[in-house]
Amino acid sequence: MVTGCGRPGPKLSRVLYGRRQGRALRPGRLALLESLLPRLAVSLPASGAAPPERLDLAALFPGAREVWLEIGFGGGEHLAWQAARHPEVGFIGAEHFINGVASLVRLVKEDGLENVRIHQGDGRDLLAALPDCALGRVFILFPDPWRKTRHHKRRIVQRETLDSLARVMRDGAELRLATDHRDYLVWMLERGCAHPAFRWLARGPGDWRRRPDDWPATRYEAKAIDAGRQPAYLRFERRPRG
Repeated sequence: MVTGCGRPGPKLSRVLYGRRQGRALRPGRLALLESLLPRLAVSLPASGAAPPERLDLAALFPGAREVWLEIGFGGGEHLAWQAARHPEVGFIGAEHFINGVASLVRLVKEDGLENVRIHQGDGRDLLAALPDCALGRVFILFPDPWRKTRHHKRRIVQRETLDSLARVMRDGAELRLATDHRDYLVWMLERGCAHPAFRWLARGPGDWRRRPDDWPATRYEAKAIDAGRQPAYLRFERRPRG
């Protein structure tokens, strides 16, 4: 695992918005969460150290070819699908919604996935703890669009987030974004294309209107299509460092 090829990112003052829990978990789902999550949970290093401590991904995923990250994995269907088809890759999922965490834990159990770890909390805290050049792929799929103008500062796709991703992604790594909200699509494209560390991979409309074969559908995506909203699928590449 390559580390140490970039400077530490800035420390963010973070506020986590959105619901932490929906419906009460059923007893069986709660029992599985309590029994399995401690084994899957990523323990972040203590903050405030100088130089900052970083996660030991080689210890977290012994023998893994590389590590991929999904920020805001929702119900976990996409992450579990990818993990099942790439057993040589270590997967970290970040999600603060406990019902989504419980759903992914169930999928890990049912599918016998040994290459999945979970950070229950803010994905930005996880990014701050990752080593430089550590990730081969990152997914941020259908994040909350925070439609009201005064809430745009809450969107996960911001210049500061892209700065952090630029630090932790290796050269040539892929960043995948998806949204069914037109305004957020423009927002993502403006910030992604303006960032010097990323290059948009689209060559024509089909490259962002059609979901690639290795990008499975999710319940949220199906719900958006049923409601008449057209999802967009964006792929960015981490440019080589200077």
